[in-house]
Amino acid sequence: MTAESYSWLQGDNVYLRPVEVEDADQYYATLYDEDVRYLTGTKASFSKHQVVRHLEAKGLDSSSVLLWIIRKDTNEPIGDIELQEIDGMNRSAGLRIAINGGSHQGKGFGSEAIRLMLDYAFGICNLHRVELNVYAYNERAIHVYQKIGFKQEGIQRDALFYNHRYYNSIIMSMLEDEYREKYVK
Repeated sequence: MTAESYSWLQGDNVYLRPVEVEDADQYYATLYDEDVRYLTGTKASFSKHQVVRHLEAKGLDSSSVLLWIIRKDTNEPIGDIELQEIDGMNRSAGLRIAINGGSHQGKGFGSEAIRLMLDYAFGICNLHRVELNVYAYNERAIHVYQKIGFKQEGIQRDALFYNHRYYNSIIMSMLEDEYREKYVK
């Protein structure tokens, strides 16, 4: 079988597939990309054992969908995306994404992965609302989220302390009717 045959959600340039426990070494390595740590506000350090436990738990957690973002042309994992805290009663969830390495950023891979995940969230999971948080200094991500159709809801002032400074966190969301109006024909 080809690597693509294990894909779950297919796009033009990327496909998404579950992050498996067998991927722990590779997932562990992505947690120490300096740019990604800064853009996501990640401060914690993780052992390989913790990563294995985390991936085992994610595999059993029905309120979360953790997927690799894989480049179709190279079958290389270039990041991950997660639909998290899925709340069936309120039909809502959170979204987070990380694209590893500057060479993969700014090429539309993240936008395509988000669109695939939103299509899954609204079209398969029947969610009504997907939200995310982004730090105010991550202007590229804010622009991408707005372009995709996320709307700013509010600001959490001084929500992150990183490298001797406080930063605001911007809350953004998209509703199912906004997604369908823009993307479902």
